[in-house]
Parts: sequence; C-alpha cells; structure tokens
Amino acid sequence: MRHITEAHLEALALGAAVLGTGGGGDPYIGKLMARHALQTHGPVEVVTPDEVPEGAVCVISAVMGAPTVLVEKLPGTDEQLTALRTLEAYLGREITHVMCAEVGGLNSTLPIVTAASTGLPLVDCDAMGRAFPEIQMSTPTMYGIRASPMALADDKGNRVVVDAVDNHWTERMARSITIDMGAAAFIALFSMTGAQAKSSMIPNTLQLAEDIGRAIVGAREAKDDPVAAAARILGGLVVFSGKVADVERRTMEGFARGRMRVEGVDEHAGEDLVVEFQNENLIARRAGEVLATVPDLITVVDDLSGAPITTEELRYGLRVRVIAAPCHERWRSQAGLDLVGPRYFGYDVDYVPVERLAGMQGGADR
Repeated sequence: MRHITEAHLEALALGAAVLGTGGGGDPYIGKLMARHALQTHGPVEVVTPDEVPEGAVCVISAVMGAPTVLVEKLPGTDEQLTALRTLEAYLGREITHVMCAEVGGLNSTLPIVTAASTGLPLVDCDAMGRAFPEIQMSTPTMYGIRASPMALADDKGNRVVVDAVDNHWTERMARSITIDMGAAAFIALFSMTGAQAKSSMIPNTLQLAEDIGRAIVGAREAKDDPVAAAARILGGLVVFSGKVADVERRTMEGFARGRMRVEGVDEHAGEDLVVEFQNENLIARRAGEVLATVPDLITVVDDLSGAPITTEELRYGLRVRVIAAPCHERWRSQAGLDLVGPRYFGYDVDYVPVERLAGMQGGADR
C-alpha cells in the first residue's frame, strides 16, 4: 500500500499521457482536477490488485467521449461521483475500490478525484495498459466480465443506467447516450470482485506511468534526451522525427478521428510519416510501409521536451518524434487481436509485433 499525493501528480500525468498513445483526454485538465481533489480531501490510498480482498466490489471510474470536446467543455467535479453512486444504487451493493479504465491522459487521473472524494482506495491497475477508444476494448472483456450495468452522468444532472447483453452492445448504446449528453459523459462500469480484478486487470500501470514521467523529468534535469528516456522505459524505439505538415481531424460518432502527416528531418529528411487515429493513434506508415499498428503503442512527443502530444493538440509546425513500443502481452493473443487488432479498425493488414516491424532488439514485458 502507498499513497498518491500532489508530489506524484506531475510525473504520473506525464507518463500516463505517453501510455495514452494520443488519447484518454487532456492530461493537464486531469492533473488540475486531481490536485484540487487531493488538496481538498487529502492523499489517496493506493493498493495493488493482490492487496484487494477477494470479495471486494471494484468499479472503474472514467470519462467517455471525444477528447476534442473535453478541451472546450471542461469537466466538473461532481459528475463522476453521481455516476458512481448511481451504479452503486443499481447494484444494491457498496462499492469498496476504484479502478482506472485506461492508463492514459484524463482517465488516469480522474479516478484519483473519485477516490479522494469518496475516501475509497484506488487499485494500481487498469483495463488496457494504454488507451483505446471503445468500452469493449478492455482486458476484462477477454475474461467474460461485463461492462454493464454501467452508469452515465452529465453536467446537466442527467443519469442513465445501461444494462446490455454484452460489452459491444454496452459500447454501442453508451456511445449514443454520450453523444446526446454533448459528446462527453462521466461513467462508472465494469463492477467486479477483487478476485476478478486480480485475474483480468493489468497490474501496476499507475506505477509504470509514474516511472515514465520521472524518467522524462530526470532526463530534462540532467540535460539528457527525454524522448530516449521514455522509449527506454517503454521498451520501445524512436521510429521517426520531423515537423507536423498536415493535420486532418473531425469529431464524429463520439470520437476524434483523423490523420497527421509528418515531414522528416535529420536522418528522416525527405521522408513522410502518416499516423491515423481514432482518439488514439492506430497505425503509422512511412512511405506507405507500416511501422506500427494497434495494439502496440504509437506515441507522438515533443522533439525537445519529450512531452506527449494528444491527438486533439496536434497542429501544423510542431517538431515531434514518434515512439513505437510493445503493448501488454495479453493483447497479442488471438482474443486480444480480435478486440483491438488493426483489422478491427478497418485496416487491411495483419498485426505484426512492433519489434519486428521497427527492428527492435527484444521488447517490453509489461
């Protein structure tokens, strides 16, 4: 057991945004919300999945919608509690632990707000090991754990409970409701026992995020390369460097969809890299050749500071580097690829581990 305090937030939010692969919501907004909650309510107790009692009632607290909307429609501080208490009333059981849906951007720090506000412990785990755009794209889905009943709440006081036949239907119905709520809603879902959390969630990802953030900050202070430091912790590789030459982005069907083109510099001069995204970065191609695809991580960072750049922040002229890194091993199973492989997103390519595509020596076992 440990505690998250204000001193942990900078590194945690920074590293989580790296893991978020461009999605998960604005990490700066999440950091501010978490800081306010910790100042108001005090430190949050963090436990490992192994420390959670078998019969505990664990619930994911998150925000759903298009990241582009959340930049303009700033989250409040009460909606996530409304969603949590709505689900608790529907379940008829007291929630005992809070968990993260994904270790990315806003969705890595929002559960800190929920835990601080309720006094509940936060479990150091998440359901993705990165960020993905849809609810069913979670490791609990592979273990037969239902996302619903799921509660949604908005800033107007509306509350909805979805109780669907499977996680794909939960995503479909919740996405429609979220669009009606203004393309952003706070959610509580994936209620499970402590035993289920141990078996299905990806452990120690908040600690991993903090380690990545500390590596970046430490490299800056030591006048070393923060981008290389982040890639090293991820077990990944910097696959491209250049200047953002073009960004196409639109909010549709509750997602931020689009592509960016980077003109290469230095060793990549004369080459172009194209990255396509749906909230998160999905595929990277250089001269038409695939360098990385989901479920592996594709993260765009500032060339000098190593700060991750979310898909809603991409703009012409930014000097960037692109990191490709291995995903958690569970996603490389056939069940994982059926949920989040490139073909699910409509790309006519088979998944090839990024180590082979980018010529890495080995990979990460996260």
